[in-house]
Amino acid sequence: MRDLPSQYDPGQTEGAIYQRWIDAGVFSADENRSNRNGGDRDPFVIVMPPPNVTAVLHMGHGLNNTVQDVIVRWRRMVGDEALWVPGTDHAGIATQNIIEKQLAAEGKTKADLGREKFIERTVAFVEETGGEILRQLRAIGASADWNRTAYTFSPELSVGVREAFVQLYERGLIYRGHRVIHWCPRCLTSLSDEEAEHSEETGSLYHIAYPIVGGQKSQSLTVATTRPETMLGDVAVAVHPDDERYRQLVGKSVLLPIANVEIPIIADEYVDPAFGTGVVKITPAHDPNDFEVGKRHKLPMPVIMAPDGTMANGSDADSRVPADLLGVDRFEARERIVRALEKSRQLVKVESHQHAVRHCYRCDTVVEPRLSDQWFVKMEPLAKPALQAVRDGTIRILPERWEAVYINWLESIRDWNISRQLWWGHRIPVWYCDKCKCETVSRTDVAACEKCGGPVRQDEDVLDTWFSSWLFPISTLGWPDKSSAALAAFYPTDDLVTAPEILFFWVARMIMAGYAFMGAPPFHTVYLTGTVRDMNHVKMSKSLGNGIDPLDVVAAYGADALRYTVVAGMGMGADLMLDPKDLERSFAPGRNFATKLWNIGRFLLSNVGSKAVRSVDELSDKELTLPDRWILAKLNATILECDAALGPARPERGKWALNERFIGLRLSEYAEAARRFVWNELADWYLETSKTRIAGGGDDAEVARAVLTHTFDYALRLLHPIMPFITETLWQRLPLPVVSERCEFLAIAPWPIPIPLSREDNAAVGEFDLVREAVGAVRQIRSDYSIPPGTSIDVNIRSSRHSGVFSDSSSLIARLSRSNVNVDSQSPTAGAAHAVLTDGTELVVPLGGIVDLKKECGKLRSELDQLNKQLDSLSKRLENDGFTSRAPAHVVDSERKKKDEWLKRRDQLAEKVKAVCDG
Repeated sequence: MRDLPSQYDPGQTEGAIYQRWIDAGVFSADENRSNRNGGDRDPFVIVMPPPNVTAVLHMGHGLNNTVQDVIVRWRRMVGDEALWVPGTDHAGIATQNIIEKQLAAEGKTKADLGREKFIERTVAFVEETGGEILRQLRAIGASADWNRTAYTFSPELSVGVREAFVQLYERGLIYRGHRVIHWCPRCLTSLSDEEAEHSEETGSLYHIAYPIVGGQKSQSLTVATTRPETMLGDVAVAVHPDDERYRQLVGKSVLLPIANVEIPIIADEYVDPAFGTGVVKITPAHDPNDFEVGKRHKLPMPVIMAPDGTMANGSDADSRVPADLLGVDRFEARERIVRALEKSRQLVKVESHQHAVRHCYRCDTVVEPRLSDQWFVKMEPLAKPALQAVRDGTIRILPERWEAVYINWLESIRDWNISRQLWWGHRIPVWYCDKCKCETVSRTDVAACEKCGGPVRQDEDVLDTWFSSWLFPISTLGWPDKSSAALAAFYPTDDLVTAPEILFFWVARMIMAGYAFMGAPPFHTVYLTGTVRDMNHVKMSKSLGNGIDPLDVVAAYGADALRYTVVAGMGMGADLMLDPKDLERSFAPGRNFATKLWNIGRFLLSNVGSKAVRSVDELSDKELTLPDRWILAKLNATILECDAALGPARPERGKWALNERFIGLRLSEYAEAARRFVWNELADWYLETSKTRIAGGGDDAEVARAVLTHTFDYALRLLHPIMPFITETLWQRLPLPVVSERCEFLAIAPWPIPIPLSREDNAAVGEFDLVREAVGAVRQIRSDYSIPPGTSIDVNIRSSRHSGVFSDSSSLIARLSRSNVNVDSQSPTAGAAHAVLTDGTELVVPLGGIVDLKKECGKLRSELDQLNKQLDSLSKRLENDGFTSRAPAHVVDSERKKKDEWLKRRDQLAEKVKAVCDG
């Protein structure tokens, strides 16, 4: 065996190891091995949330994909046929925006290219850069089955998109409707309710006087609005039918300012009499609530804005927009209209107003409500089974607090606007015949009208990107081909790991699609990670300049350091705090542990050598020492602790909500259990106990070699899902027993299973813990009295219950504490330091000749006197009603806690004085 380098170099190691895994097909899943297809393995499947083809790796991806990889690697080692399906999303709006920006830089628009050439250019862009983020995921160790990489715009997945549209249309769940939708004037497309994101903003509430037609000159109704520019589209003003202030005016008219158009006064229960003046303007083409009022009262619905957000007269606007406002941006128009109202004295007042404003989720432009013809999906029938699945425990959402959010969304769900006015995306599969007005919805392209044979034209719009990604768990496995071996082997999938912000965008819709097209949920667990934030609790973002590039971390410290830091630092659903200005500080936990693990491995391998060790199964009870039994029992406990934290792969469906032991996926607890065993127990204690045994040679050395190798082998297996590269590197060099069926890679080695232990083995845990406690007590005495490490001291141990344990381990205690140990011997009562262990065992260390007792006693008594004076003063203050009644409660509580701490310290000092000075 070649000596390991003194320092681990991830840059020289990780890429080569990853390529070996790829070449050996370690990450490839085989549907024929799934027990659903007659194989002998349980399938375990995770579908990767497909990043946009425009995306590059950021810490959010690093967190999310590390979590997925930890789970998949764990299940692969458990023995499942583990499949992690990777893929990318064509990202309609985001990708088209990039191409349009490129064209703008060239002085062109998409219209200059035309649709066909524009799509060709976009395809070329995606082919060149679209898979970059997946290549970057390899650098952090993602063990996805890259042979199954999916793309939402691929020919295979596009077949599924067509099928889903046609099926839902045939079921009466897809329809074309004339409704007010959210419109982005920048992207020039409609958005769904979820894509038009709310943000609270401080704006203005404008109170405007609408003169009553036929009334006295001063008679008017005051209307309050936050968007004066839309008043040109007003077709009525409304009051509540029970509002006594305005009942006599219903049926009359007011004169619309600026446009000088008469509009009726109507009564509708939609109006809140308590809001503002109790009078509201009705603008059906530019407000969803007004649209419903307009339908009820059969009002006209003039559109007074162009798609780009400039003022314009639509075909039914009756020239309401004055010439001086035509082509003016909506916000500039607002200012001009307000000035005109001021001039005509029809602006009653302006108030500051806090209200929710919707913005485009892609470009952050203020969204404009707009009357438009769009395609919709009826969501209520699809939502019912998706709601029931979470309510009855068939699907669990972790953390559980998100269940209420999910349920609230689905209970108040509205129809989904799925058409987008873009060129990049799946064209809506509807063809129109202008000759006979026939409309054809088809799974395949239509060349001629099915009724009259005349020419047809396809709908110009494309489908919402989410309409393809909601099919991801089924389309990536071969749907709509129900005979697909992959679909049979791997559907339903198991866990879905993603961010909370797409719980509705994607997760809820996937659940609906699973029930709608497969009759079964797409997964049983939704794990929502926290958000990566900077030290000011601001979400990391490239645009804000507070992000961290995971590849920078990998280059500096290695992928394992990044992965360990991420996993160890994330409680379930908790945000991950990192400092973008100090990568070394942020990723110190992972870097330090990787360094420790490497040093442990180097030391261990240099001591055990390269000759194959004996199997621990062959070792007899007589050969095992107390430390051997202790470390094997601790290893068993650690395996069980890791298993409990990770949880079961698939408990009985529908039982998630009934038994908390099924929660699992407490990844930070799993990471800590594995770290604690390696660092605190294996390295700090067992490794130390083995040094002299191995150096001494003989049979006992072989026992120590066997136990040490076995425990490190299992420790590396436990850590592998979190730190795959360094564990694989070390594991490859272990001198494992010849009889073991060694795998080629740790990545596919069996997950550790506790080995059977006797009652004596388990009892060894408590006995060796006493030995550790004794060593710790002696080390503490050395520290308390500043005894140099090279100074030999005597330690007398008196135990009424465990003298045999201390006698058998006296040489070990002596070596680890650098002392001379005597068990049950007489020891001086004066001039000695004392310690009492948890079982009542007493340790006595004579200090004469080692420390200056006179000086030490003086120091101890002075410290005790000073502490008594401080306690006396503090006690008097706490007995003073003037202090306790007037001082803030937290100050009084702090003083009382301080008194308790000082009393404990006084007792400790008094014991020292008694032992060292008084005898």
